[in-house]
Amino acid sequence: MVEHRMIDVNGLQLHIAEEGEGPLVVLLHGFPESWHSWRHQFGPLAAAGFRVVAPDQRGYGRSDHPEDVDAYSILHLVGDVVGLIHALGEEEAFVVGHDWGAPVAWHTALLRPDVVRGVAGLSVPPPFRGERPPLAAMQERFGGRFYWNYFNRPGVADAEFAKDARTALRKLFYSASGDAPDAGRPDQGMVADPSRGWLADMTDPTTLPDWLTEADLDELTESYAKGFTGALNWYRNLDRNWELTAAWQGAVVSPPALYLYGDRDLVPAFPGTPELIAKLPELMPNLHREPIMLPGCGHWTQQERPEEVNAALVEFLTELRDR
Repeated sequence: MVEHRMIDVNGLQLHIAEEGEGPLVVLLHGFPESWHSWRHQFGPLAAAGFRVVAPDQRGYGRSDHPEDVDAYSILHLVGDVVGLIHALGEEEAFVVGHDWGAPVAWHTALLRPDVVRGVAGLSVPPPFRGERPPLAAMQERFGGRFYWNYFNRPGVADAEFAKDARTALRKLFYSASGDAPDAGRPDQGMVADPSRGWLADMTDPTTLPDWLTEADLDELTESYAKGFTGALNWYRNLDRNWELTAAWQGAVVSPPALYLYGDRDLVPAFPGTPELIAKLPELMPNLHREPIMLPGCGHWTQQERPEEVNAALVEFLTELRDR
């Protein structure tokens, strides 16, 4: 059974869900999600002999929501993962992330390989620092219509999503899923008219996809009772993260690594990302196997394709554990 508690990490209170005994596996969710996005992974990973822990990351769910935008840099987020591992009484862990959780997992492996036994990323590939700040680059390329730039406007997306959180989440999850007719197109990341908001042109499904129940949506909606600002502050640090990681320009993730993505996911369709994914076996010295592409899968990888994701994670983690 999954158990819940609060734990002190770096002066913050983080809510965690945990199950199982054995080597520690930390599961990191993305936007707009919570620990609950890993509901299908707890049982299989615990049954395979692992201690599974999924936090609500800072700014999400029942965890603390610092007010300062600067408190959400990639260094803070990596610090939370390292602090959580130590607060749980461990010196090292396997780290797995999806969406925003993937860059946190990748950067934890990049910055602190001594505490990462292996790392897996879903949807978002490993980081290779670009030549320009990402928000500035996207602003110039798409005239401010890319959703990162829309999220960067103080209070704007916060208010749009909080007005009716359940409807906002329903639209976001359906539109980015493999079930949506236009899933996997790069222009999904565009806000057609920022004055109308991002949700205005998204389909509100009359029936949820099979992998998302009304109870799941209830749980997710409740996790945003404190609003969306903490979660959106992660995006507002993108250019700052670029500055803070200058010392790692050209560095690669060295721990054993696994990457999975859906062929109908908008993130791997971002400009330049397909080429990066194709080159990962050359760029990553310890990539466990070729990137795993899941046909028909949209953005919500471990929720849309739990059996395939679980099989890949169990195989990857077990092999590393049993070396």
